[in-house]
Parts: sequence; C-alpha cells; structure tokens
Amino acid sequence: MPLDLIFYTNPMSRGQIARWMLEEVGEVYESVILDYGEAGMKSADYRAVNPMGKVPAIVHRGQVVTECAAICAYLADAFPAANLAPPPDQRHAYYRWLFFAAGPVEAAVTNKALGFIVPEGRERTAGYGSFDDTIDALETAVAGDQWICGEQFTAADVYVGSQIDWGLSFKSIPSRPRFESYVARLRERPAYKRQKEIDNGLIAQMQKPE
Repeated sequence: MPLDLIFYTNPMSRGQIARWMLEEVGEVYESVILDYGEAGMKSADYRAVNPMGKVPAIVHRGQVVTECAAICAYLADAFPAANLAPPPDQRHAYYRWLFFAAGPVEAAVTNKALGFIVPEGRERTAGYGSFDDTIDALETAVAGDQWICGEQFTAADVYVGSQIDWGLSFKSIPSRPRFESYVARLRERPAYKRQKEIDNGLIAQMQKPE
C-alpha cells in the first residue's frame, strides 16, 4: 500500500531542502528519485504532478505541493507535533523571511550567478533592488545567536538556512560572520545530517561508473 506522503526529488537539486524538512518532521515518507530527462521529470506522468517538470514535489494524501518554501510551510502545518511553526499570532518573522528568501533572495542570487546586473536606476523594476541590499537585509534575519523566530527552530530556518548554506558553499552569497555562525548551528542538527547522508549516498550511487 502506498504511503500517505510521497516525495519526488533528485539528490542534485533543491530537493535537498524538502528532504531536510521531511527529516525534521520525522514522518515516514516514500522517495521517488527522478532524473532530468524525458523519462523522469519531463515525463507525462510526473508533469501530471508538477506541470513545470521539476523537483521537488510532495503528494500528501493525494494533495500536491510544489516549491520548496511552500513545501516547508505546508509540512510544518500538516504535522504540528514537530513544532516547526510558531503559533499563528507569532508568525510575523516566520512568514516575512520565508517569502523574502523565496522571492528577493532567490532572484538576486540567481541573477548575479547568471551575470545579470540590474541597470542603474531600474532597481524598483527588479523588485529586490540590488544584490547588495538583498544580502544586507538577509543578514538581519540571522543577526542573533538563536533562530529566525527566536528560541524556536522553524521551517523558516530550513528554507532560509538552505539558501544561506548553499550560497556559502557555492560562493553565491558572500561569507559574513553572522552567516557563518548561523550555518554552523544548522549543520549540527540531526535532521540536517540525515539529509546530507541520504542525498550524498544517492549522488555517489548515481555517479558510479556503469
């Protein structure tokens, strides 16, 4: 019998973010590993799940959720026992930084990596303004010695933390003491370590010569 929670991913993708969140939740889930070709993410069967033909996606009791930030927020609400979301009346920072990372940070970092620079005087059109302004704002989210929502670790830390972690690893986000300190705390979480072990193992298998 299929499990209630199915996870579509590729270990060399943003699916690592969703897997980390799934490991934080602690529920049993089924992984479906897809390649990037016509038989995988671009197949008709998978496009019925996600018309974009990309991963990650989850199907929980027949309901599809795509986009990493949405998956993180959904799982926090679907499995409240994991305590990965603040009470509804205390979600100001939670929503603020989840959507900031999914919008301005993602756009600014991607554009810079692709060599696109917002023309002078067109910052308002870009939405995020400039790369430097975006990174400066992001730093304020992790300026303390706790988590984004204070003492409580939440789905916002999974998503925002993944953006910073990857950015530091691939040098698409500049190294700053606050970023380094925040990521060091994230990397000590058991669920983070489990995710890395699982996905790194899958990557090693995929890269074995036939």
